[in-house]
Amino acid sequence: MIRTLASHEADAPFALVARAGNALRLSAVCPRAAARGLAPGTSLADARARCPDLATAPHNPEADARALADLGRRMGRFTPLVASDAPDGMLLDITGVAHLFRGEAALARAAMAEAGLTARHALADHAAAARALARHGANPGDNDVRALPVAALELPDEALAGLRRAGLHRLGDLARRPMAGLAARFGEEATTRLRAILGEGASPLHSSPAPAPIRAHARFAEPIARTCDVLDAIEALLAEAARQMEARRIGGRRFIVILERCDGARRRLEVETGLPTRDPPPVMRLFAERIDALADPLDPGFGFDAIGLAVPRTEPLAARQAELAGDDAGEDSMAALIDRLSTRLGPGNVLHLMPVDSHMPERAQRMSPAARTPPPLWPAAAQAMPRPLLLFDPPQAITAIASVPDGPPQRFRWRGLLHEVTRAEGPERIAPEWWRKVDGHLPGHGLTRDYYRIEDGEGRRFWVFRHGLFGESSDPAWYIHGLFA
Repeated sequence: MIRTLASHEADAPFALVARAGNALRLSAVCPRAAARGLAPGTSLADARARCPDLATAPHNPEADARALADLGRRMGRFTPLVASDAPDGMLLDITGVAHLFRGEAALARAAMAEAGLTARHALADHAAAARALARHGANPGDNDVRALPVAALELPDEALAGLRRAGLHRLGDLARRPMAGLAARFGEEATTRLRAILGEGASPLHSSPAPAPIRAHARFAEPIARTCDVLDAIEALLAEAARQMEARRIGGRRFIVILERCDGARRRLEVETGLPTRDPPPVMRLFAERIDALADPLDPGFGFDAIGLAVPRTEPLAARQAELAGDDAGEDSMAALIDRLSTRLGPGNVLHLMPVDSHMPERAQRMSPAARTPPPLWPAAAQAMPRPLLLFDPPQAITAIASVPDGPPQRFRWRGLLHEVTRAEGPERIAPEWWRKVDGHLPGHGLTRDYYRIEDGEGRRFWVFRHGLFGESSDPAWYIHGLFA
């Protein structure tokens, strides 16, 4: 469970929540929550009853998978054989490399420090035993697999209950029984897993080696000093990198060039693209823009005797046939424009709006660098209550008078001017985000908003809301949140 508790108390019990069927259940708990009797699989309602101060956040399995993959790449500094044991495990084959880290125990401590996480680890002669000891062992230093509970077999609940009814509580109890009898009564899967943990069966480690990086390098018999010669060499390296990426059906998003001078100095040029590409011409235009935008000129000194190219960031890119009518030219030209502006002005100065999964208008979007994030896929807008294009951040307070307590305003004053409302549509009711609160869905945590589309006597249209119902607040305030064209 990788989570930063920025908005919660540091000592508050914390858990991740995921939907299972029609119920919300805990998917992971912190040690403090476990000490209060909470465990994965507990329904959120029961957890709230047992622990009213429980802080929760939605579980993101995709983010966990990315974090586990990143951890696997970092573990590559200890051994080349690293296998993921999803959703929260990692297997390392340290055969022949432990002496490089002064023993197996020292290697394990170094790996835990590199991970930076609270974790359980175990050392064993094969993968199945190490996995069982790490997940079901009582003491981290105990390597006796026969003392493990039968839950280490990870069989269905019915099979585990049958083993316990038969008086078989430890793997050692099973190991003393004939395998044929166990298979006939509890299934072949039970004996297969038992033999693997005991080291009598195969437990291969399915490692996924990291793909070779996309790189190209050129050395020159005579140093080159002119910028045009440097660009020609970079273009040749891009063509070589394009052949490597085409074989893997990927495209580059980040390109780095290292210019090595004769005196040992190095210059680094880096460009990014908004969409994956392996076509050299558009990348060359970005490198030309990057060189022109340098605060100091590209000083070759006595010349560059080597140039290296690396593509550290790639994405899948299948072959695509251009449309005969050129319908995709607009998308490609827009991406090229974003890339050139980001290279010239800096990636942090060319932004676009990205949708956010929130029904609160001010939180429904965020600004993100256009060259580093894919084009946004906006959800379909609701036809009943369209939103204005211009929103105020924050909403501006107004003074309004309504004919009925829960009705639209009849007139309001904004920026010193009085507006008479001639037409009104609504309300669109938006409840507060109660799940962001530590105490959950309890009164007093946030106010309901009633949004109205209104038009004054001069045809100007506004998006206003009442902050709080009369049952929630004795004197609800009014705000204008946006303007319609």
